[in-house]
Amino acid sequence: MRLATLPVLLSVAALLASCHIEKKKEPPVLNTIQLGQTAVSLTRVANHLEVPWDLEYDRKAHAILFSEIAGVIKRLDLGTNRVSPVARISEVYHQRTTGLLGMALYQPEQGPDYLFLSYTSKTGDSIYSNLLRYTYNNGKLEAPLRLLRIPGSTGHNGSRVLVAKDQKVYWATGDAASDTFAQDSTALNGKILRLNLDGSIPANNPIPNSYVYAWGFRNMQGLTQSESGAIYTSEHGDAIEDEINVIHPLQNYGWPQIEGKHDTEKEIAIAKRSPRTEPVRSWTPVIAPAGLAWYGSDAIPEWKNSLLLTTLKSQSLRILHLSANGQQITDEAILFANYLGRIRSVLVLPDGTVYFCTSNRDWNPQKGFPKPYDDGIYCLQKTTDTTAPVLRPQKPPALQERSGKALYESYCASCHKTDGKGLLNTFPSLAGSRMVNGDENKLLQVLLHGANGKASDGISYEASMPAFTFLKDEEIRVLTNYIRSNFGNASGNITLETVKNNR
Repeated sequence: MRLATLPVLLSVAALLASCHIEKKKEPPVLNTIQLGQTAVSLTRVANHLEVPWDLEYDRKAHAILFSEIAGVIKRLDLGTNRVSPVARISEVYHQRTTGLLGMALYQPEQGPDYLFLSYTSKTGDSIYSNLLRYTYNNGKLEAPLRLLRIPGSTGHNGSRVLVAKDQKVYWATGDAASDTFAQDSTALNGKILRLNLDGSIPANNPIPNSYVYAWGFRNMQGLTQSESGAIYTSEHGDAIEDEINVIHPLQNYGWPQIEGKHDTEKEIAIAKRSPRTEPVRSWTPVIAPAGLAWYGSDAIPEWKNSLLLTTLKSQSLRILHLSANGQQITDEAILFANYLGRIRSVLVLPDGTVYFCTSNRDWNPQKGFPKPYDDGIYCLQKTTDTTAPVLRPQKPPALQERSGKALYESYCASCHKTDGKGLLNTFPSLAGSRMVNGDENKLLQVLLHGANGKASDGISYEASMPAFTFLKDEEIRVLTNYIRSNFGNASGNITLETVKNNR
């Protein structure tokens, strides 16, 4: 009797087991991107995330590890598109731009896997940027080791991490909103730092007994390496000159004495006295560059030997074509401008598939965002199905007319918003503002020389106002008059002479 029923029992067991095998549900194709001869599909493979900040590929599990800014690490299984928690880092301090930020997953052929994390912490009134190493064991974090702790701030913490081809750890640190750190080669802020895997100083670092590899940076938000070994960063400028830099040891990239290209008499004089390295690309108006990845696959030949750059202000994925030697950017194309919202990080898999994530539930949502499904992780891969709505890359827009409205949209709207209402406790509202409608000289002083962000109309704000001295007098005049005559304001026009007197 028992022998006769055994095959039946085994069949039932096999059937029940098959019911527990999770099958991947293919997401719908949102768009087809036409690139010359190649078509690429856009799908959303994860949604309802809480501000994902960095993406790393776990090649052993065929999964994506990602950090969420409030302190959580999760894993996206690329076989099933299922998201599961990995760890919560309790020490993380999250406020506005601080939190759990950059990561680097190191998986050698021999030896333990390591996950390097960069995050912000707070002790008493002091804020710190931390670099830690965890042993990564089958989806679990173990044996935390703090490699470095440096001064942090409520912003400008940088924090991308890279384990490079030379088996060294590179950490892109911000200037912690200080004007002194970036040019001080003995400080560790505003730098590219280079470490051994155990946190010690490499014997072949360019400055003996120092982590400092290169310096003169404001707030780097992207870090990647090409197949040839070239290291690239993306960096936030102040009100102008966002940058892409090629990193070389022992070079000074200028900040805060020089911003972007050496294109003013003062900057040229500084660079002549003390050599500084120019970016290979800069943007004014700024685009808020974020994650950066080098693309070297044949899967999408139109992108081979390019940098893929995500942006927050221009809300786009940019394809920056490189010269054969990788030292110049020869062309630029733009995808998804103002379509998916703020795009934070980008990852290229060994087979050429591209993943990127949005950042629409962060501290500075743009008009129309977040959507109900935000935040998400998206996939770009070669396809033969072209039935979805077609998108094509666009060229960078030509310089806009210098009307007050155009200047406001280029330089002011990302903070003060298109309706002029700002962001509570972060960016002041311009609508009905006593500052805007009051003494025109006080308003011009703020526009021309910036402000520390402490208070406006009796309300304290976290963010500082950059100086707009780079604008011409006539541009300041039309911009100021636009602000004073819109958003419910109805104040008199400011003359060109008044602008000149305040400069």
